[in-house]
Amino acid sequence: MVKLMRHFISVMIVIAFSLLFPCHIGLAADNMGITARSAILMDAHTGQVLYEKDAFNPAPPASTTKIATALLALEMGELQSVVTVSERAARVGESSMHLTAGEQLTLEQLLTGALVRSGNDACVAIAEHLTGSEHLFVQLINNRLRFLGAESTNFVNTNGLPARGHVTSAYDLALITRYALANPAFCKIVGTRFAVIHGPHQWTHALTNTNKLLWNYPGTTGVKTGTTNEAGQCLVASATRDGRCLISVVLHSSDRYKDSIKILEYGFSNFNPVTVIEKGEVVKRITVAEGDINRLPLVADRSVIFLRYQNEDWHPEKRFVFKPSLTAPIRAGSKLGQVLVLNEGKVVGYANLVTQTSVNNTSSISFLNRLISSKK
Repeated sequence: MVKLMRHFISVMIVIAFSLLFPCHIGLAADNMGITARSAILMDAHTGQVLYEKDAFNPAPPASTTKIATALLALEMGELQSVVTVSERAARVGESSMHLTAGEQLTLEQLLTGALVRSGNDACVAIAEHLTGSEHLFVQLINNRLRFLGAESTNFVNTNGLPARGHVTSAYDLALITRYALANPAFCKIVGTRFAVIHGPHQWTHALTNTNKLLWNYPGTTGVKTGTTNEAGQCLVASATRDGRCLISVVLHSSDRYKDSIKILEYGFSNFNPVTVIEKGEVVKRITVAEGDINRLPLVADRSVIFLRYQNEDWHPEKRFVFKPSLTAPIRAGSKLGQVLVLNEGKVVGYANLVTQTSVNNTSSISFLNRLISSKK
């Protein structure tokens, strides 16, 4: 069993590494006419990369940093908790929601200011509220992102203001955004076009979303702009169509909106979802020794969906990782292996193999029966 677990761990490392890279790129970057230095298109459901251009190169992210700040804040804080703005937070310049020292707003209102208006001051206020200092909060962000697999990311602040060593990649931003979009509060805020926040003493903050794609591209649901001289025009965008959600990232673009629309249209127009394995489907049967069931069916714990480029003829390959023979007893719900789905030699998805029924050990049952009989 120890050897089997070690093998599983090594397989999962291979899976994680394989899923970093697109298994099919329909168009070369030059043919797309993308002006961004780096870009990516990712399916939000599967994590499959549909297009990339230097997507793993480290680059300054500008205010797209705020996606990670919001993600951690939503995981740590209560939306209706009251935040008192410090003098330090109020002094943060450039893009701002114009907070004043001593002003009290809820965490939800500050997140709206950070994601809709791109308020640098709101990010610092959030960090100080949750951990006491921006520095500590940034450390927690970096730890959280490494756990998600964002290996190219190192943040120095919460808002993306230019700083030495403050970098990420297009792939990492897509990965972070994919995770953030699973949070309903995040989705609601980044999809907001206008917001009015009422502060103390009749003071109001009128906020207009900096992401013009919300008006210009049907189906847009978010996410965040970013602009500095060093980073250029940046945009992380999400859009839905026919039940599918795609995430695009462009960094250092000459026209972030045109680039994003081209990439999103490419994804929606050229890829079709194909279900390779259904959740609950029996995908393998294994031999069980000394059990009241000789051939145990194993089912997939999730659906495996692959986005196929146009109508290409492809035949996914399934590889199974499991111990070919097991000895009873086995409990229902036990994970006994994995099925890997490959296309062109690359892993594009996987599911765990679990048993829905228990298997009793017949030798133990026989011994118990003999013991009972001897006492009669």
